[in-house]
Amino acid sequence: MITSAVPVIAITDSTRSEDYYCRVLGFQKMFAYRPDPTKTDPCYLGIARDGVSLHLHSFKPERAGMTDTFLWVDDVDLLHDEVSSRGATIQLPPTDQTWGTRETGVRDPDGNVLVFAKRQADPT
Repeated sequence: MITSAVPVIAITDSTRSEDYYCRVLGFQKMFAYRPDPTKTDPCYLGIARDGVSLHLHSFKPERAGMTDTFLWVDDVDLLHDEVSSRGATIQLPPTDQTWGTRETGVRDPDGNVLVFAKRQADPT
């Protein structure tokens, strides 16, 4: 059965994206595959944070900016404060949603959106 998923996000510039995702969002580079090691792009890059992996690729730059990724977190406000203090582009400040989550949204340099969310306690 399915045990996990890895979002694959299209980017245009692997160096710029690696810097943003690692320095600003706190991910770590796990691997980078470049068919031509003398060129920065195209690149297929794996990053991870807190046991969650994302893959970034610049093989189809025309698709950059078209991806939304949803990630569950323990503390939306803490993550928001951490990444915004390092210059993240905040699309949505921490917000309680009517569907029962607290969310914050971040845009990467290409316009891809990452939504970090936590389920709210039932208001019983």
